[in-house]
Amino acid sequence: MIVDLPNTTTSKISKALVRIREEGGAVALGRVLTLIIAATMGREEEAIEAANDASREHPMRVIVLSTRDQDSAEPLAPRVDAEIRVGGDAGASEVIVLRAYGDAASDPESLVTGLLLPDAPVVAWWPGVAPAVPADSPLGRIAHRRITDASAQPDPQSALHLLSGSYRPGDTDFAWTRLTLWRAQLAAVLDQPPFEAVTAVQVSGAADSPSTTLLAAWLALQLQVSVDYEFTTGPLSHGIRSVHLTRAAGVISLEREVPDVARLTQPGQPVQDLTLKRRSLRDCLSDELRRLDPDELYGEVITRGLPHLDDVVAEQTEGRP
Repeated sequence: MIVDLPNTTTSKISKALVRIREEGGAVALGRVLTLIIAATMGREEEAIEAANDASREHPMRVIVLSTRDQDSAEPLAPRVDAEIRVGGDAGASEVIVLRAYGDAASDPESLVTGLLLPDAPVVAWWPGVAPAVPADSPLGRIAHRRITDASAQPDPQSALHLLSGSYRPGDTDFAWTRLTLWRAQLAAVLDQPPFEAVTAVQVSGAADSPSTTLLAAWLALQLQVSVDYEFTTGPLSHGIRSVHLTRAAGVISLEREVPDVARLTQPGQPVQDLTLKRRSLRDCLSDELRRLDPDELYGEVITRGLPHLDDVVAEQTEGRP
């Protein structure tokens, strides 16, 4: 069910929620958190769909704050139009879509504060362009966790370095979340005999893949070795392409040359084909909502591993003829 509330206020939206609950029997109890999605008008549906899917694991209230692109034309009179979605249109959540125009969009914190669930954690998510310092933004200040997506920024690699400088405990990025399966597979391989130190690492991936850079930074930080990484091009170049770990016994290779399937090669063992899909928006969001405490490992990788990787790359570049 979708209820439209044109030219409305936060107070009217709250009253409408109560009325819908009483008249239609829509249950709002048992919500474990409030998810705020900061979106651009016309681009919010994919994020809402991901939140609806994730809500089956994490029942929540979803508040979508939708504003016009900064480059939009003429200014408009201040106004807030709202939609309330419950039941089949909202998964296991209740979705409140706020479309703010004109000066009404200038104070996002006041628009959402009255709609937050009491005594429940708040997660802010920017599926598109994120603020320069998420923790200092109006929505970031009221959130326990803040989710960005470097791959959705105009320059994904530059976005990573901005995140490195602006990091606060509670920040995370989907470029990191997409690494979960790769990290788990590489850790599982290194947990098997022979237990030899890794002496060299090579990582390759698409130029627009910040996950490739974060994977290289994680490996450099965890293994304490220099990491060579390169960006690949071509029709199959998408996301992470390959990882090669050199030990005394030989080279361990994990390569994804076709979508969703990776080939694992280890010395003295048969070649294995593994399912290694690119994680969907729903998978990433569900993953991040499972933990509401700061992701300390991500914090170390983005603040220590990434600058260290930059230093190594600079040294390698200077040493080339």
